[in-house]
Amino acid sequence: MKSLKLRIYKILDGSVQEPAARFCEIFIATVVVLNVLAIILESVHELHEAYEYYFHIFDVASVMVFSIEYVLRVWTYGVKYSKEEGGAWRGRKEYLFSFYGLIDFFGTLPFYLQLLFPGLDLRFLRLFRLMRIFKLSRYNSALTDLVEAVKTERDSFTSAMFLLLISCLLCSSLIYIAEGHLQPEVFPSIPVTMKWYLLTIISGWGNVDPVSLIGTFLVVLTQILGIALAAILTGVVATAYTTQVERREVLYEMQIREVLADGVVTEEERIKLEEMKAQFGMSDEKVEAIARQVREEKGLT
Repeated sequence: MKSLKLRIYKILDGSVQEPAARFCEIFIATVVVLNVLAIILESVHELHEAYEYYFHIFDVASVMVFSIEYVLRVWTYGVKYSKEEGGAWRGRKEYLFSFYGLIDFFGTLPFYLQLLFPGLDLRFLRLFRLMRIFKLSRYNSALTDLVEAVKTERDSFTSAMFLLLISCLLCSSLIYIAEGHLQPEVFPSIPVTMKWYLLTIISGWGNVDPVSLIGTFLVVLTQILGIALAAILTGVVATAYTTQVERREVLYEMQIREVLADGVVTEEERIKLEEMKAQFGMSDEKVEAIARQVREEKGLT
């Protein structure tokens, strides 16, 4: 039973490079994409009225697939840690309260709540169905890399947000002083003006045209600041993301060097490399390029 759990865990986790794991990944990803497409099409009133029965059948089938996946993950995550490391409960708790565990849970929650409370209007909970799209990030490290990049550059993000706060307070106060008496219905107070400022920063236009010269100048300044802050944040994200990808490649290269230190690759070492490859989402071409470079440096065939 333990070996079965371990095999199912590796297949669902994508830590093994074999047809079963690949099929599982493609199958779940396909169901997720079709679900999101169905949710979008179902929002069209004419399509919903004409194909409501088929939409419902597909949703039931999808929920069954996701429920089975969820139960299997909870069951098999118990093999992740030995008794000395915390046992089965540690692995299951780690999954249940992880990002993907919560996505898997809330993705099916509306369906079961509708069964338990058929008379209640739970339409707002249908939005949780859209959370299923995040299941795709399990099979692609891009989102994880982006989150890690933001964490790494959190000081830079904090500085940018601080600049945004200062500019918001300063510009909003000045615009209120310049335009408040000319357009009291638009700029009745500084908090309302701050709302206009943030809307202008985000969209490029706050739906209000200034009537004074100083107001026009402040609006232009606001838009320039918005562009500058967007450029700063974009640069920080791009640099951090590139660094994260390079760090991933360096870690994999270090592991290859460690494996090839004695000139022999054992089965356990090969499996570990395959797991790292799947975890980092590295292509076969990139892995082969790194391995070739290390072999050439060590003079191995």
